Amino acid sequence: MTTCRPAVNRLRKTWAGLRPGRDRFPDDIRQQLPLADIRRVTFYKRDELTTDLICCEVEACGQTWFFHEEADGWEEFLRYLDFLPNFRTDWPQAVVHPAFAANETVAFKRG
Repeated sequence: MTTCRPAVNRLRKTWAGLRPGRDRFPDDIRQQLPLADIRRVTFYKRDELTTDLICCEVEACGQTWFFHEEADGWEEFLRYLDFLPNFRTDWPQAVVHPAFAANETVAFKRG
């Protein structure tokens, strides 16, 4: 039985509303994106001309949430994902190399 709530806009506002410099993953997101409901976690790089942006897509409850390394709370978000069973902790190496490639890497897939 799923515990997802249809509140994607509220989730996005919560994440976007964090003040700069906070390494804090909002409790609201934790409540709306429970580990048990996550079906897939995919990391990849996006070319931003002079740099690459590490991105993450989380599929849960028929929705896809987008997160990236420049968002406040990114580090805590990654620590949260580490609690997924068999989460691939070597995803950073797989995504970073080689340069100039998206290097899409599935770090977790349920079922």
